[in-house]
Amino acid sequence: MPTRSLDAVLPPSATDTMQRFPILLLAMSLSLGSAIALGLARFAYALLLPSMKLDLGWSFAQAGAMNTANALGYLLGALAFPRLARRWSAGALFGAGCAATALLMAGSGLLADTHALLVVRVVTGATSSLIFISGGVLAARLASARPHDAGLVLGLYYGGTGWGIVASSVLVPLTIVNRLHGWQVAWFALAAACAVFAAIAIGAARRIEQVYPGVSATASAAKADDVPRWPRFSLALAGYGLFGVGYIGYMTFIVALLRNAGMSAAVVTGFYLLLGVATVVSARVWSTLLDRMRGGQALAVLNTLLAIATLLPAVFAQPWVAFVSGVLFGATFLSAVASTTAFVRHNLPASHWAKGISAFTIVFAFGQIVGPMVIGWVSDGAGLARGLVYSAALLAAGAVLAACQKALRAAV
Repeated sequence: MPTRSLDAVLPPSATDTMQRFPILLLAMSLSLGSAIALGLARFAYALLLPSMKLDLGWSFAQAGAMNTANALGYLLGALAFPRLARRWSAGALFGAGCAATALLMAGSGLLADTHALLVVRVVTGATSSLIFISGGVLAARLASARPHDAGLVLGLYYGGTGWGIVASSVLVPLTIVNRLHGWQVAWFALAAACAVFAAIAIGAARRIEQVYPGVSATASAAKADDVPRWPRFSLALAGYGLFGVGYIGYMTFIVALLRNAGMSAAVVTGFYLLLGVATVVSARVWSTLLDRMRGGQALAVLNTLLAIATLLPAVFAQPWVAFVSGVLFGATFLSAVASTTAFVRHNLPASHWAKGISAFTIVFAFGQIVGPMVIGWVSDGAGLARGLVYSAALLAAGAVLAACQKALRAAV
């Protein structure tokens, strides 16, 4: 007696769910790489900044220089990625970046010299960029396997940064010790979290490499003439560069602003935790926008909302306003990053996704180099609130530029 397949027995909705779940689970597991690259390796520093600034006698410009150093390394990694990708697979670069970043985070806990910390932050930025770009390439492959869920898959990957923010909002307050260089213990705790996340994320990357291999060299050569040149999406690149300047000013100095406004450590921790949770759930919120908007409109919408979120705590000093700002910012900023990968996926052939994502990452890194130093310099002279006003203005300008970016290819 012939047997029937599960597809013949189960209703179409159940079959679709069975096919969908493994891909979404892989996306969520892979997203722990973005949690390492940004949530832990970069954004956790905002929680450490007040303690390190007081202990080491830094100005706000010096404190901002630490994130500028991290962004410089991020830029160097982004510039090197296309060359590295020709020699090693995205999965291999992803795994190497995760392992190296965990070790470097532990190294930050061994140092108390400003110059040495700057060097480590540069190298950490480079390894983080390998994670983020290669993870973006792998996430784009997953998105192509489920076209109807493409925006959700990309949102899940980038929204995974929120897990790093949540972890750091719990770990840093618990591990900062009230003594000389008491912040060093927190770096070790963050390194341990990196190691745990890396074990899961690397496994997901290997699975994606096996099941969803990249485009062959033959296909790449065949489609070389079909690739839009970067001047055609320069408005999107410029809008994303201003996003890099504006958002990093908020993420670097918002905790210091809230503490200077007299908010307790418990309130600030709650704010940061809520921001991280909002980042995690943002994948579902913006998935339809990322699927439908093929030009720069998605980035324009998200930059506008980020400008509002950044301006709120600069104008109003009440805790409830800070929480509204944190929720809006957390639910939006990583989706702005996801929107550029969606733009690349919509407008470039698969063989050039790595180059396209690298191009956006490079301008993003330039923005992040400028942001902490400039906003820190403004904050030293005119106060942290004024610095965030400048950040909001830059985000608004980025929204205008992105809104002018048209799609490069018609929908298929």
